[in-house]
Amino acid sequence: MPERKRVVILGAAGRDFHNFNMVYRADPAVEVVAFTAAQIPGIAGRRYPTSLAGPLYPRGIPIREETELEVICHSEHVDQVVFAYSDLPHAEVMHLASRALAAGADFLLLGPAQTMLRAPAPVIAVSAVRTGCGKSPTVRWLARRLRARGFRPVVLRHPMPYGDLAAEAVQRFASAADMDAARCTIEEREEYEPHLAQGTVVYAGVDYARITEAAAQEADLLLWDGGNNDFPFLRPDLHLVLVDALRPGQETDFHPGETVLRMADVVILAKSDRASPATLDALRRTVERVNPAARVVLGASPVSLSCPARVRNARVLVVEDGPTMTHGGMPHGAGYAAAVGASAKEIMDPRASAPPLLQKVYARYPHIGPVLPAVGYRPEQLAALEATIEASGCDVVVSATPVDLASLLRITRPVVRVTYEFAEPGEPVLAGIVDRFLTTLPPALREATPCES
Repeated sequence: MPERKRVVILGAAGRDFHNFNMVYRADPAVEVVAFTAAQIPGIAGRRYPTSLAGPLYPRGIPIREETELEVICHSEHVDQVVFAYSDLPHAEVMHLASRALAAGADFLLLGPAQTMLRAPAPVIAVSAVRTGCGKSPTVRWLARRLRARGFRPVVLRHPMPYGDLAAEAVQRFASAADMDAARCTIEEREEYEPHLAQGTVVYAGVDYARITEAAAQEADLLLWDGGNNDFPFLRPDLHLVLVDALRPGQETDFHPGETVLRMADVVILAKSDRASPATLDALRRTVERVNPAARVVLGASPVSLSCPARVRNARVLVVEDGPTMTHGGMPHGAGYAAAVGASAKEIMDPRASAPPLLQKVYARYPHIGPVLPAVGYRPEQLAALEATIEASGCDVVVSATPVDLASLLRITRPVVRVTYEFAEPGEPVLAGIVDRFLTTLPPALREATPCES
């Protein structure tokens, strides 16, 4: 038998596992000697279990810290390093490539042709050029529109398997009890809870071939709700990609955000209601240069407070969506904007009351402004969020995380929630595009679920 090629997959508990399942799991010519972990705290030190890795890996595969890359390459005689996570500046991807090359290994990116699944049902995919553009609100808008036309949509969410990988191979969420049973983190609840609130079933997990097969059993149309700025795991029949009008100039600076922009059928200029006409014109020009075949439409993200009167003249602590603040690169988000718009007396800086665990987050992401990122991957992080809020001296918490924070944390301060949903400003151009797409579906689907032209 020839010697197997020895591979390390650089990941963050998502794309890395999917690429392994699609490309390497059954390949006897390759041995994946390790995954590495980045971006998400506390996911290293585990093993990709045999039940998922397959018979070629009777002991599973170790998951190690990315900082150990050179050590792994030398000690395991690695031939190839495969990059498999998202939302890194192009330069940082190439720094990782340089580390791999200097250690004597090849550096590889796997593309859509090898890693996209063909689903047994039509797929509308939603991606973005950066984390925090508003993918999930857009998917929720799509689900409502599809249901209004008689379709049965099910959401497939980009993976977030932060716990027991074997138990999370295929996950189905239809209720809050399902999230409790799965011991979902804040980050998972942020993504699943709003979908469940409007009656949409969500599938996620690790093994997306099995996940897709299961989801298609109860849906006539699948909605891919992407993670970060990754390209879809499923081959889309209609691919919508968001660019952020509040972060102009970043459309082609991050991997694989530039890839999805170039792949898009439709590009949505998200948060256009808070951007200047000059910014929107510049974004249009960028899209036309990079992907002239794509249709460009406007998308709005109107923000509302559950109780503006409580915020007026109050000392406010703002809690924002965690990933958007961390690797999404935003200094603040919808919560801060809502608090300022409601005439808060003072925005309290949570760094003054944050315990060491959260101080490490602020040190790692120094761009974060005077807001509290809702990082909650582990119980000790939840405890740190509680401690920060209670010690802040605020009058009220303005929470812009999509999850019901008050139900998860033991805090005495009142919580005012910020909500933001996708909307079309002016003429419903995207609605027309989606409706026309529905008319192209197989006759059996169109006859069972008539839609407007």
